[in-house]
Amino acid sequence: MDKLSKKILSVLKEDARFTHKKIAELLGVEEKEISVRIAEMEEKGIIVKYSAIVNADKTGEEGVIALIEVKVTPQQSHGFDAIAKEIYKFDEVTDVYLMSGGYDIAVTVEGKNLREVAMFVSERLSVMENVISTATHFILKKYKSEGVILDEEEDIKRIPVQA
Repeated sequence: MDKLSKKILSVLKEDARFTHKKIAELLGVEEKEISVRIAEMEEKGIIVKYSAIVNADKTGEEGVIALIEVKVTPQQSHGFDAIAKEIYKFDEVTDVYLMSGGYDIAVTVEGKNLREVAMFVSERLSVMENVISTATHFILKKYKSEGVILDEEEDIKRIPVQA
């Protein structure tokens, strides 16, 4: 990938609402070139989706997000990929990552309430053939998401420390 494409991606990561015209102005390039590059990156699967970061605390909607640590037995000749693919097909699952450290796969799940997430873990995830164990962590509050501070109005006061 060349420098211009990387710059375009950087601008879009900062704010996907920028028009092709605005990106062209920011980068000093013709708008047509920006349009062509973005179309190419979408076609190649480099740009997969445009989305909004939503501060759920301000929407008034209730919901639960859980991060689940999953230990698995890798499948011969497929490693962790086949198991990850089985997991990400569930509608409740929003993210799946292969991890290093104490567990193999990290799964983020969204549900209406604690019970719904607990039922997903106990009835669908933990009973999968290659799943050895799970540990569920419920997210109580998001302070920052995808590089964006969600509650900037809150003035966090630091306690002075004397030497």
